[in-house]
Amino acid sequence: MKKILIVDDQVLIRKLITLTLGKKYHIVEASNTDEASLMLEQEAPDLVVLDIMMPGINGLEWLAMVKRHNKNPSLKIILLSARGQTADIHLGLATGADAYITKPFSPIDLISKISTLCIE
Repeated sequence: MKKILIVDDQVLIRKLITLTLGKKYHIVEASNTDEASLMLEQEAPDLVVLDIMMPGINGLEWLAMVKRHNKNPSLKIILLSARGQTADIHLGLATGADAYITKPFSPIDLISKISTLCIE
């Protein structure tokens, strides 16, 4: 079973994603990027669903660090953010995200993006 790490400071978003994906994937959660770094080491997820606007190191900064230092080149990262301007999306993709979904989001869109990234 593929493993997905959900990184979002909003517990309700994490729970919604867990309910959406939990029957098909092994889900691990982090409420901030410090926890996410630990989970990345300990759990070795196949895909990360990452919020941008979080306290401390934001999602974009964390994404850039992961892309520079991660030992798993096949790791896929989907940004999930309320920042939906074209410039925000371009920046997220240029930083290394494999996909970008804006909040509010449809769980069906998230499932579709994950399927597109071929982790099933």
